[in-house]
Amino acid sequence: MRDIQRDMRGKYTVSDMDKWTELRTAYHVVRSGTVSAAAEALGLHRATVNRHIDALEHEIKAKIFIRRARGYTLTEVGQDVLLVAQKADEMIEDLAGRVQGGNAEIEGEIKLTLLAPFAGLLMGAIDRFRADNPNCLVHVDVGEDLARLEYGEAHIALRAGAKPDHPDYVVTHFGDIGFNLYAHESYLVQRGAPDVSDGFAGHVFVLPEFPHDRLPFGNWIRDNIRPEMAALSSRDISVIEEAVSAGLGIGFIADVEAHKRGNLHPVLPAQADWKITGWLVTHVDLHQTQKVQAMLASIKVHSSLIGDRLR
Repeated sequence: MRDIQRDMRGKYTVSDMDKWTELRTAYHVVRSGTVSAAAEALGLHRATVNRHIDALEHEIKAKIFIRRARGYTLTEVGQDVLLVAQKADEMIEDLAGRVQGGNAEIEGEIKLTLLAPFAGLLMGAIDRFRADNPNCLVHVDVGEDLARLEYGEAHIALRAGAKPDHPDYVVTHFGDIGFNLYAHESYLVQRGAPDVSDGFAGHVFVLPEFPHDRLPFGNWIRDNIRPEMAALSSRDISVIEEAVSAGLGIGFIADVEAHKRGNLHPVLPAQADWKITGWLVTHVDLHQTQKVQAMLASIKVHSSLIGDRLR
C-alpha cells in the first residue's frame, strides 16, 4: 500500500484523506465485528461502509475481507491493512488529545500481555493508571505466547528470557523473578521434609509441561525427578500454584507468589540461576503516545516496590 503523500505545497490531497477514511472504516469493521456495528460507531450508512471497503480493496488490488454469513474475516493482506489502520488511528487520537490539552483524559483501551508470574507485580501500577484514567479499559492477556507488537496485538508486553532484539521494539529491564521448590505445610506434615541426599524418596512433584530449555530450572527437573515421581503436571502456571498450595506435591513457584500465598516453604536453598528476567516492551510507533507513556509512568512509580518484591 502506498504511503500518504503530500503535494508540492506540503498539504495532504483529497485523495490521500479519502484513503485514510477508508482505512479507518475497515479498522472499525474489524473492531466491531460487523458492518452494521461499524456504521453505527462511525455515524455512517451501511452502504457507505461497504463502499469504503470496496474502494480500499480496489486501491490495493487485493481482498481485505472474506465475506461470510456471520461477518467478515480478515485475509492475510487484511492483517497488514489492520496494522496500518490501527497504528494510524491511535496516533491520530493521541495527537487530538494533545491538541485539546496535555492533561486530557485518556479513553479507549490499552492492552498488556504478560506471563502469569508477572501479573501480581503490575496490579498496583494498573490501579494507579485507572485512578488517573477511569474511562480507559485495561485489557490484560496472560499466556505463554505473548503478543506480537509489530502486528498491533498489544500496546505493552512484559516478556521473559533473552532481551528482545526486534529493531522496532523499545525495551527496558523490568526485573528478575526468582523461583524455588515449595511445599505446603499440609504436605510437609503428611510426608515430612524432603531429603535431597536420598533422591527425594517418598515425595511427589507438581511439574510444569514446558520444554526444559525454556525453564531456568528445567535441567534440574531433568536430572533429579523421575517420571513416576510426578503427581500432577500442567502448562498453566496457576494450576501448578493451586496444586502446590493444596498439598498435592512439591513444585516450582515464583518467590513473590509463594510469599503472597503464605504457608508455603522452600525445600532447597535459593539458586542464583533459577530466575526469569523480565522486559517491558513497546513498539516504536506507539511508544510515545499518551496512553502507553501513562501506563509506563505508572509502572515506574511502583518500580521501587516492585524491586523490593523481586529481590
